[in-house]
Amino acid sequence: MRIGLAADNGNWHKARLRAALRSLGVEPVLFSLADVAVVTGGGEPLQVPGFADGLPDGVLLRTIAGGTFEATTMRLGVLHALVASGVTVWNGPVAIERSVDKAATSLLIARAGLPTPDTFVVSKREAAAEIVAREARPGRPIVLKPLFGSQGEGLMLLETPDDLPIPEAVSGVYYLQRYVPRSDGLWRDYRVFVCEGRAIAGMIREGDGWITNVHRGGRPHAWDVPARAAELAEAAAAAVGVDYTGIDLVEDGEGGFLVLEVNSMPAWSGLQQVTEVDIAGAVARGFLNAVRAARPPRLVSALG
Repeated sequence: MRIGLAADNGNWHKARLRAALRSLGVEPVLFSLADVAVVTGGGEPLQVPGFADGLPDGVLLRTIAGGTFEATTMRLGVLHALVASGVTVWNGPVAIERSVDKAATSLLIARAGLPTPDTFVVSKREAAAEIVAREARPGRPIVLKPLFGSQGEGLMLLETPDDLPIPEAVSGVYYLQRYVPRSDGLWRDYRVFVCEGRAIAGMIREGDGWITNVHRGGRPHAWDVPARAAELAEAAAAAVGVDYTGIDLVEDGEGGFLVLEVNSMPAWSGLQQVTEVDIAGAVARGFLNAVRAARPPRLVSALG
């Protein structure tokens, strides 16, 4: 198989995935989406580094290089073009677009009938101020999240409309979500890793503040994922259409869980510290299974 591993940063994850693919008998070609070109005038116009004589059979996507709106649009366009050409891409561009856009994720989770904190997404500060005035109060804040963001960056707790930033600070979109406190006062939430539609590992994340991301100092702890959490995470992954993902959950205070986020390019270095499951190995196996399933069977000559 001709396999590409698209990764621009994150050397730890890149090395783990590369080693996992090699252990399964595949030597991946490492490349960046930023180096893919479109050249017309003869032959295949989509030119992927390392695949001079045609497109790969599959691309395992770890990261997309940051950049301008135009650059990101082009890189997603490259992924769409690969999929349209029959290349297996994990995660695919539709799943990435749905999960990177928190409003789209919330819409899909709600339409699937899955439990999630009450969420409000509006474009005007006046509309956001009305929501905060109605829904928040001291001791019962609303969470403001950037529409595009990860690893706990840019999160704010709002108690009054005056706490709202100006539209330019949120790129003209106010994504507001009800904060769900724990009755015991601990700063804790949960991550479930789903691959090929199945919850394979999970962890508790605890912090010294309300943002528990491991990247921001949260502490991972081993967690024997209960069936109800595993089923919810699997349903959330299916609703958004991701092949491998990290699903963030919080307890609802009634013995169940709520879906917070669906991550299309999840990090798992913290999770790997507290689980015996080989996360990179599971992702590599699932991806190669998908590539094999998508490839047409080879014809065998009747003469052998």
